Amino acid sequence: MSEPLILVVDDDPGMLQLLGMRLKAFGFRTLAARSGPEALALLEQHPVHVLVSDLRMEPMDGMALFARVHERWPVLPVIMLTAHGTIRDAVDATREGIFAFLTKPVDRDELHSTLNSALALHRPGEQAGAAPGGETRLLTRSARMYRLLEQARLYAESDVNILITGESGTGKELLADSIHRASARADKPFVAINCSAIPQELLESELFGYVKGAFTGANQDREGLFSTAEGGTVLLDEIGDMPYALQAKLLRVLQENVLRPVGGRADIPIDVRIISATHIDLPAAIADKRFREDLYYRLNVVSLALPPLRERREDIPLLVEHFLAKIARRTGKAEKTLAPDALGLLLGYHWPGNIRQLENVMERLFALASGPVISATLAQQALPGDAPLRIASLSEARKDFERDYLARLLAATNGNMTVAAELAGRNRSDFHKLVKRHGLNPAQYRRAGEEEGDGGEGG
Repeated sequence: MSEPLILVVDDDPGMLQLLGMRLKAFGFRTLAARSGPEALALLEQHPVHVLVSDLRMEPMDGMALFARVHERWPVLPVIMLTAHGTIRDAVDATREGIFAFLTKPVDRDELHSTLNSALALHRPGEQAGAAPGGETRLLTRSARMYRLLEQARLYAESDVNILITGESGTGKELLADSIHRASARADKPFVAINCSAIPQELLESELFGYVKGAFTGANQDREGLFSTAEGGTVLLDEIGDMPYALQAKLLRVLQENVLRPVGGRADIPIDVRIISATHIDLPAAIADKRFREDLYYRLNVVSLALPPLRERREDIPLLVEHFLAKIARRTGKAEKTLAPDALGLLLGYHWPGNIRQLENVMERLFALASGPVISATLAQQALPGDAPLRIASLSEARKDFERDYLARLLAATNGNMTVAAELAGRNRSDFHKLVKRHGLNPAQYRRAGEEEGDGGEGG
């Protein structure tokens, strides 16, 4: 089990060093940032467990940093430090999610106790890939995935309906199963239903059951999948493919917690938690009259968006190792490994089929490799030839990150160059040159009809 990772933010180098020494003495790993923008950049790269920030900083103070963090990482605990005791009283009524305020000079024992309390409530997976229930069914080293799993852990504790979105092959059913295992319904059934795999004319009877004589061949009563999941969780996978007419009947089930079997005359009460999943854009389907808006809001009480594999490439080596070991156990053969240049090809591929495609490729490579090491030549042959097999250079990656950072900063400040430059910790002239170098136009980020005002792009 790795030590918790604490991010400390303070514009005073001496205080940063002191806090870092204390946290290491407590047994924690630490990251240090001297400004809010630097802290936000570190949060994008590392699975931080707790954020400890000073209140008074320039150019972005602790409250402004908290607002950005709370929007992007809503479950990350934030501990605020302040040397101004009166401020502590003033913000008590408006914490809006701040975990705790501590007054400088920070008491050593109080800091340790507060950190342990934050970790007890909000600790992400204890090991790489820990799912909401503490199991390793979802493998990851991705900071983005850690944050998603922590959200899933919190949602699992409630009984709200959850909508999981993401491309095909990203692991939506695994995530739903993990949520079920972490919930109070874990000792009851988990029933996954693929709405696109069951013929439309059979889907209603499969979901809700039927009574004897309801249709030709119905020789006896049959319980539906909802009833078999009584007390547990139902996953409605590919919910976007459910026939429009059946959506109204599902809506009634969700609203009234009763179902009526096909051909039946009496309602049957049910108690199930609904998790739905889809790879399609449901709001677009609503606009096209292919999906009911009222059903969408019933299903989407809270949502989780699984990223595609190309946006969590740091997980590819972990998944490769897992799949190769899994195949070796199943076949009874010796384990195999990838040559470094073969792994490089896999890291550069864009994986349109995501984790499911990666597993299929590893099955193929394991079967084709005659020795214990899978070569780059073999890996090249196993991948479609129309896809780019190249990892961006470090300079290209830096350039892409810088442009994306500037674009998000301009969007957040509505194109106000002065404010954006202050948040970036650069003078306005240098910031203007950066924006121009990346071909960005601040005017495009202003709200319609809004004047550029003081700090506009002019000059």
